[in-house]
Parts: sequence; structure tokens; C-alpha cells
Amino acid sequence: MAADEQLREMRKELESLRTEVGIQADIHAVRTLQFKYGYYMDKCLFAEIVDLFAEDAVLYFMNGIFRGKRGARRLYGGASGLDGPAYGMLFEHIIAQDIVDVASDRKTAKGRFRCFLQGGVHESKRDAPPRIPAQFLEAGIYENEYVKEDGVWKIRLFNYRIVYQARLEEGWAHSGREPLMVTPYTTLYPENPRGPDELRPDPPVWPQTFIMPFHYPHPVTGQRVPADR
Repeated sequence: MAADEQLREMRKELESLRTEVGIQADIHAVRTLQFKYGYYMDKCLFAEIVDLFAEDAVLYFMNGIFRGKRGARRLYGGASGLDGPAYGMLFEHIIAQDIVDVASDRKTAKGRFRCFLQGGVHESKRDAPPRIPAQFLEAGIYENEYVKEDGVWKIRLFNYRIVYQARLEEGWAHSGREPLMVTPYTTLYPENPRGPDELRPDPPVWPQTFIMPFHYPHPVTGQRVPADR
């Protein structure tokens, strides 16, 4: 092989390696972004959470759709009245089993994460917000989308689906459709100052069957796994 041809091959290989390293750096950044979201949620750091979202973000939570950072501000902190860590309140989010896929242009990404929440109110606390059980568990799935703005990854689509909520004493075998801590939305913003911009049907929860749609194809067959079976 001629020297100039070898040089071309080396340049192609170097460019391919640069691209792969960049993609891996993006995957790490998106994973870290989502994990930091969980740590902020632990301590009800709602202002810090809102700053994680893109200006045109869309947030799906329960039967509500919130749009933009204004919608995010209404969603976070609106239900419990908390803003920052509070004595006797526990909201430990364990976020794991992450799958992140970055677009070829490295400007957007999609991620699927599992969340397990341990929450409750210490027996010594006398002024706990209403509807928060003394001890409860929650499991859920995130299917989010992310965008790189000025070199910084942010959440553009927040799509969290609760799988179940249950009081610890009863366990998930006795969980019901009525959510803990919050109630389904019935009115929109601005009639409801904390309400969503749109309503949607209540997503199914355990014991109902459902598949949170996968953003990625099957890794072997390349086919999309249907979410309606």
C-alpha cells in the first residue's frame, strides 16, 4: 500500500475514533444529567431541576402535559408545597438500568431509565403535607429525549410513567389506581395555577398491563417492539 493511501486510511480511522469517543462522551453526559435530576428530586431542589430543561421542553406527568420552562415550574413544587429539603421528609430516587442512544448528528438523544423511589414522613414530624404516606414505594420508567444547546445537554421531553405506588405496610400487591401524594388533574392552567397546559387520558398502572414504548429497536432483529400487545 502506498504511503499516501496509508495516510488516508489512518485519517479515516482517526476520524471514526473521534466520532465514537464523542458519542461516548455524549452518552455519559446524558446519563449524568438524568442521575443528577434524581439527586435534586431527593431534596426537592425544584429551581435546580427546572434549569435542567430546554426552553421548549414538554413534560408528561400522570394525565397532564406541561409545556416549556413555565410548565416545568408549575409542575415542580406545586403538588407538595415543598421547596428544598425538609425535616422528616424522605424521597430517595434510585435511577438505574439506563439505555441512552445519541443521534448521528450528536445534537439529540433518547434515554430509557428505571426509577425506584423510597419515600415517607418520619414519625416525629407533625406538620407533614397532606396525602403523603408515612412509608411508601414507587416504581416508574422514564422515556426521555434530550437536546444539546450551546454544547450543554438538557431534557427536552420528560416522559415519566408510574408503574405502581404502594404503602410499605401493604405492598404493591395492594396498590390501586388512586395515586399517592397527588390527585389527577381536572382543570388546566391558568384556571388551575398549578395545572397542566393539556389533559390526556390517565396512563395505566399496575395491575393493568402496558408496555412503555421503547425508543430503540430490538438489538438482534432490528424490529420495533409493539407497545399495544
